[in-house]
Amino acid sequence: MSDAAHPDTPRPEAPRPGAPGPERQRGLLGFIERAGNLLPDPTVIFAYLILALMVLSALGAALGWQASLPYKGETAPQFAELADGVLTYRASSLFSEENIARLFTEMPRTFAGFAPLGLVLTIMIGAAVAERTGLFSALIRASLRRASKGLLTPIVAVIGMVSHHASDAAYVVFIPLAAIIFAVAGRHPLAGLAAAFAAVSGGYAGNLMPGQIDVLLLGFTQEAARIVDPAWTMNPLGNWYFILAIVVLFTPIVWFITDRVVEPRLGPWGGVVDAELQSDLDKTELTDGERKGLRHAGLVALLVVGLFAALALWPGYTPFIDEEAKGAARLQPLYAALIAGFFLLFLTTGAVFGRATGVVKTPGDVVEMMQHGVRTMAPYLVFVFFAAHFVAMFNWSRIGPIIAINGAEALQGMALPAAVLLVCVLLLSSFLDLFIGSASAKWSALSPVVVPMFMLLGISPEMTTAAYRMGDSYTNIMTPLMSYFPLILAFGRRWDSSMGVGSLLALMLPYALCFMVAGISMTVGWVILDLPLGPGAQVHYDPPTG
Repeated sequence: MSDAAHPDTPRPEAPRPGAPGPERQRGLLGFIERAGNLLPDPTVIFAYLILALMVLSALGAALGWQASLPYKGETAPQFAELADGVLTYRASSLFSEENIARLFTEMPRTFAGFAPLGLVLTIMIGAAVAERTGLFSALIRASLRRASKGLLTPIVAVIGMVSHHASDAAYVVFIPLAAIIFAVAGRHPLAGLAAAFAAVSGGYAGNLMPGQIDVLLLGFTQEAARIVDPAWTMNPLGNWYFILAIVVLFTPIVWFITDRVVEPRLGPWGGVVDAELQSDLDKTELTDGERKGLRHAGLVALLVVGLFAALALWPGYTPFIDEEAKGAARLQPLYAALIAGFFLLFLTTGAVFGRATGVVKTPGDVVEMMQHGVRTMAPYLVFVFFAAHFVAMFNWSRIGPIIAINGAEALQGMALPAAVLLVCVLLLSSFLDLFIGSASAKWSALSPVVVPMFMLLGISPEMTTAAYRMGDSYTNIMTPLMSYFPLILAFGRRWDSSMGVGSLLALMLPYALCFMVAGISMTVGWVILDLPLGPGAQVHYDPPTG
């Protein structure tokens, strides 16, 4: 484990922050860093991908690319054709009149409708108040004064995987906070950022309890399973044991890689980038105003949590509960409201903390802090403009479902054992994840093929979903095309101004490779040992007869 010095003890002189040390330029990871830094900015990459996609779509349309599958629904999904119980996707040229008109007439809607955009802005407006008032800094110093520095990594790993209950807010809030936590503890902040990114994104399939993503993905699984068995019903706990095992397996991996590989490679952290954090490092004790502010913020936090609990539990008035749904699906409105909940939590606690410390004197001070949070997101907004159009145009071209369906059908003809077939699904999911970030978007295209196909081969829908989730997880940290990659890169540049795409890829590659080996081994072992995936969910399935 790392022997980082206590933050209030003198530290030896070290290279200027932002200047890569010689150790970071050696070996395979050094080569990857140097080569990766030659890549253009992710925004430019997406611009090139849009041009390539347009050419590919025209070629696909000219060659008549298509894919079909049986479908028992009455209404075809968007961009698909339904005839005689067969759903067909045909490649559509992005140069067609329809798609060119859609590109220009829907440009503002495409940009504004990009799912991560609203999430990031909503969270950042509230989080900016909590950060600018010093609430985050006070919380960190209060919690770390007696904390074991060697246990920071596993704590970050577990919290990162649990944070999926808050949807993608973990990317915007938890990852940069982990870097600050490491910095305040006297450890390299990029090691904290890497550990948090690995847990949140590379460990996306893991959690302690089922939540929003389980309901979402298993909802697609249910519709796909009913192609074979119309009576099949989703079990929201169908992957619980599997995702819990991922936390148990991935936490020591994050711990070892961070403390034994990543942090030694980064070298000693020799300072800070901004005076704001330097002030935090110099102050290990809380002031009287900060203690008062934390008490007030704690009370307000309890009020916000109580408000959300009341809206979910109050007899006769439950706007956060879907009364018509069953099981965990009843909580879907509550999951959807968590983003607004975090906004309200950060805004109110930050405001009362700032009021107690004297940082906030008028409501205008809070508004200025919120505006500052939006200004810091300007580079991300530019990236989102191109990323949103790439994702939308990929859907318009129909190339995504065509690749997914044909790739899944190719697996069917191989007559492989169940464990090997599931590994193929896992690897196909990993490959698609390099280009399509949304887990639900990929599963919505893959599930109608692989779920019924594997049911007929005796593999349960829950097991197929679990394999897909594992494959969709670890490659998140291996691709600059991932929606939040530029955001993580921006966070990293706070601590290392020279950090490029290759630097971040080299930082995350050891985690991804270890997760991949461990994930594949775990999936194969689960099938061989025939372990239950959750309450009432097994690996194997008895196909209907007759």
